Amino acid sequence: MKKTISFKGTPVTIEDKLNVGDVFPNFRAVTKTLSEFELEDYKGKKIIVNTFPSVDTGVCALQTINFNKEVRDLADTVVITVSKDLPFALGRFCADKEINNAITVSDYKYRDFENNNGLLVEELGLLTRSVFVLDENGVIRYKEVLEEIGEEPDYTAALDALKKL
Repeated sequence: MKKTISFKGTPVTIEDKLNVGDVFPNFRAVTKTLSEFELEDYKGKKIIVNTFPSVDTGVCALQTINFNKEVRDLADTVVITVSKDLPFALGRFCADKEINNAITVSDYKYRDFENNNGLLVEELGLLTRSVFVLDENGVIRYKEVLEEIGEEPDYTAALDALKKL
């Protein structure tokens, strides 16, 4: 379903395909080390899927840093951050910010994420800001797609949903 959100107050369009209760579609991506990533390799774990336009913006960096910190002591839990940043930028960012608990992946090569899940900002060619919490079977238990891309997600609500699993 096409949906209008905003970027710095300007209307932009995304396709919002996913709902709470859906199984989150598998996708292929590339990690910061240029290795292959597939979501299905993490079945059996609780997952936060964290998407944003670029790690080179303040809010996107905060989003990754906060989720990285919050999951460090949670068993069988993984944070997967998805953007269209090149793997080299992801690697630099993770090294600079000591991101050790989140898996950062890029949708630049295969575009599986944008094709399978939507969330591509048509006018920018970048992913929008969103957070999904998946249970061990890959079912979406929490979803937040921000109406304004420049705002931070509701970390507390996402983490509360995660802790209820």
